[in-house]
Amino acid sequence: MKYMLLMQASERIEQPPIHTWDPADVKAHLQFMHDFNAKLVADGEFVDAQGLAGPEEAKVVRSTASGTPAVTDGPFPESKEFLAGFWVIDVESLDRAIEVAAAASAAPGPGGVPVRIPIEVRQIMSAPNSEA
Repeated sequence: MKYMLLMQASERIEQPPIHTWDPADVKAHLQFMHDFNAKLVADGEFVDAQGLAGPEEAKVVRSTASGTPAVTDGPFPESKEFLAGFWVIDVESLDRAIEVAAAASAAPGPGGVPVRIPIEVRQIMSAPNSEA
């Protein structure tokens, strides 16, 4: 089963934003993520993973009756939480997806202290077979 693990950043997380960390702490964090992804690849569970630009660079797009898309800055200025990155994994069970998410949440932050960032776990649903 495929799951998407959504890394949620928030002003409420006790860690300061990564762009304010000591460069050695950033390097350790990125090495952890590299090693974490490499283990998922070795275990045959990795599908994809990406970090995302900050919400200040996001755009929200909606269709309009005129056909010209309506584009606004997003997600919303008052939002206190935003999506920082994601993994797509292919694992045997929800229990394993939760185990992987917990391991990702333990990535080191400043001083090597785990960031304990929230990771939302959502199963990727398949569309019904249209040929049936």
